[in-house]
Amino acid sequence: MNLFKYKTITVLLLSHLKNSQVTKMAISKLIPALVLFALFSFDVSVAHPGLRFGWGSNNPIGGSFSSNLYPQFYQFSCPQADEIVMTVLEKAIAKEPRMAASLLRLHFHDCFVQGCDASILLDDSATIRSEKNAGPNKNSIRGFQVIDEIKAKLEQACPQTVSCADILALAARGSTILSGGPSWELPLGRRDSRTASLNGANTNIPAPNSTIQNLLTMFQRQGLNEEDLVSLSGGHTIGVARCTTFKQRLYNQNGNNQPDETLERSYYYGLRSICPPTGGDNNISPLDLASPSRFDNTYFKLLLWGKGLLTSDEVLLTGNVGKTGALVKAYAEDERLFFQQFAKSMVNMGNIQPLTGFNGEIRKSCHVIN
Repeated sequence: MNLFKYKTITVLLLSHLKNSQVTKMAISKLIPALVLFALFSFDVSVAHPGLRFGWGSNNPIGGSFSSNLYPQFYQFSCPQADEIVMTVLEKAIAKEPRMAASLLRLHFHDCFVQGCDASILLDDSATIRSEKNAGPNKNSIRGFQVIDEIKAKLEQACPQTVSCADILALAARGSTILSGGPSWELPLGRRDSRTASLNGANTNIPAPNSTIQNLLTMFQRQGLNEEDLVSLSGGHTIGVARCTTFKQRLYNQNGNNQPDETLERSYYYGLRSICPPTGGDNNISPLDLASPSRFDNTYFKLLLWGKGLLTSDEVLLTGNVGKTGALVKAYAEDERLFFQQFAKSMVNMGNIQPLTGFNGEIRKSCHVIN
């Protein structure tokens, strides 16, 4: 709350007191107390932007007040936070363009387990079974060293201020921008969990061979809809996948030792050369064959041409459930439309069950609880 609001409240209170025929002496004693309260509360809210006092939200996105996330969260406590994140990302992505996709995926895999709380970054300990060992994550998720570098620089500039959960969200947005994709106004103020969920990571992260109904169910469980599913899947416009995630499509899609008939023929033979029937599980192929390092709408065009890599990509078009197929076609035709929805859906995903206020903590190291 700002001082103007406190002044307004003070005037209203004094008016009420006068109407109640309170003595001038009582009023004169009340005024200093109100002024001190206003000044104290104003100073606290500036010094600790997570502790907001007032009516209504400062969140211009339109999120609820209770979520306590808003883009200006670090405006006073760490105004250089985004600049620090982008400086590290620029160097890391210039060195390895694939890193952008890895950091985008890291945020996704975090938010789908316990909400966006940086639980994915926690290592094994006496009390924690790390999500890094879950099936969808083991030998697959990466980018931890970039997050660590960002965290170290932020700790130097603003000790114990910026959460690891917010770092993941900022890194996902920055990676998208640096790859040629859209930007968005990012609500901030997440705090870090003190727990992880290995079981949650094994059950809540969609598998690469998911059916369309599996995908819709898993996204709906997180409060996300069909637009979110299709646009966020468009994040596969950058990055690569390992053979183990798509080998089934090449050799035994339906349990009959036959390939997936929806694969375009020349694309199918190209994938076979990368991914043999036995071995080679860690060989990689671009998710977007045409522009694997550029964030654009080519991913959707490739789906229309039978050149989507994963089953979970292909079923967006062929699953015949809801309007996912129509959305694929719309985003293939209109990159701007895709960018707009992707930005909205990233905000939606980033709002999944955040820890705020006095819940959780701000970890000193993203790998361990304080």
